[in-house]
Amino acid sequence: MTIKKYGTKELERDYGALTFGEALESYRLGEGLSQKTFAQKLGISQSSLCDLEKGRRIPSAGRASAVAKKIKEPVAFWVQLAIQDSLQEQDIKLKVHVA
Repeated sequence: MTIKKYGTKELERDYGALTFGEALESYRLGEGLSQKTFAQKLGISQSSLCDLEKGRRIPSAGRASAVAKKIKEPVAFWVQLAIQDSLQEQDIKLKVHVA
């Protein structure tokens, strides 16, 4: 039996680029948290969390790093998503890879 690897590259191929907001919402839902509870954990307002999740606001690299640290996730992953979203918003066609 062969097990196929299915990671972020495969997700992007099949569903498009993952955004910071989508990842944040998925994390929150995976933890079974309401927006209100998760916003409190992050130290932001519920409306700010909603704006981040819906992509109406793109966090700076510093804010993305702070979020990652609060949820104990890899900083590089979250910063990469934030930078990629910012580039896409400005219609700059570059792919960011954080080591």
